This record gives sequence, C-alpha cells and structure tokens, in this order.
Amino acid sequence: MPKLTFYNLPDEKRQTLIQAIKTEFSRVPLFDASISNIVKAAGIPRGSFYQYFEDKDDAFFFLLNELSEKEKYNFLSILTEREGDLFETALDFYERMLEEEEHFHFLKNAFLNMTQKIESSFSRMISDRNKHGENFKTTAALIDRSSLNISSEKELFHVLQIITTITFRNLVETFAHDLPHQESLENLKMEMNLIKRGIVCESTIK
Repeated sequence: MPKLTFYNLPDEKRQTLIQAIKTEFSRVPLFDASISNIVKAAGIPRGSFYQYFEDKDDAFFFLLNELSEKEKYNFLSILTEREGDLFETALDFYERMLEEEEHFHFLKNAFLNMTQKIESSFSRMISDRNKHGENFKTTAALIDRSSLNISSEKELFHVLQIITTITFRNLVETFAHDLPHQESLENLKMEMNLIKRGIVCESTIK
C-alpha cells in the first residue's frame, strides 16, 4: 500500500503520479516496468517515488486494487439493476470490461502475466476466495436464487467461483488472441448457457 506521504500529496500532483503509473503498467507488464519512466512522466525525482511507494510492485498493486474496488462496485450495481439475475449480470459486467478503453491495456498486461496475487485481486471483483468473506456475503445477498438449482450458501459460493473462473478465462483468451469483442462475448454467452442448461442429461445422472 502507498505510504502516508502519497495521500498527503496535493490532489493534482497525486493524480499526475497515478496517471504516470497507469501509463507505464499499460505499456508493459509489471516485471518489465521502469520506475525511471514513471518518475519522468510524473515530473518527480526518483527518490520521491520511494517516499510514496516501497517499490514498483507496491505501485502496481495499489493501482490494481483501486481498479478491483471500482469493478466490484460496478458488478454489484449491475446485479442490483438486473434484479439479482446472476448470469445476465456476469454477461453485462464482462461486456463493460471489454469496453473499458481507459484500462484495457493495463488489464491486458495484468491478465496475460497472471500471478496468484494478481488473480486474488481480480477475484474480489465478483466474490471472495472464502465463503465467509464480506465480498461473498454482500454479493450473495443481492442474488435472486429462485431460478438457481442450489440448496445452500456453500453451493452458491461455488457457483460464483465457477462464473468468476469462466469470465476471467474468457478475458485471457480475448487478450491473448486479440479476439473481436462481439466474438468474445458470444463465447462467454455459450459457456454460460451450457452451465444454465446443465452439461449432463438428467436421465443419465446416477
């Protein structure tokens, strides 16, 4: 997390630094990013960077966590608008992420160079990795369960895990192969429909 001195910066200077960080991590992934480029774009001495962040990883995860919080709010807003329809919410959320031009290249670099820590930040956009987490409880409270074939909170948690995994795997495919947005969206729709229908014929289930 940023140091207190970062939050004490005048708003204009802080936003300039954030934009410089965003520009660098949109240009290249974390391991290739240069602090020299960040401080040059922000117009600050290199030493000042370390007054605000421990290192470039600290700056990257600050930006990623800020974006994750914003997208988590968007997901919950869509879920409310869709009256708890989880599948339609996931599709709307996905489409909005594809159209997020401001963060597109940052997201692309992050998804194509995924680590466990990055994955954990992204997962919080939709739910939690723990069924006792506050994110899961908040999301679960908004979901209309009347059309879902589930019988417990545990099952709902795993449904969210499946949807999160499918959603982010499709984003990786889109970024890796530069898929047109409409094709990417249709791929996700097909996979969501397969889940909704069930993959195994009911008569064959033992």
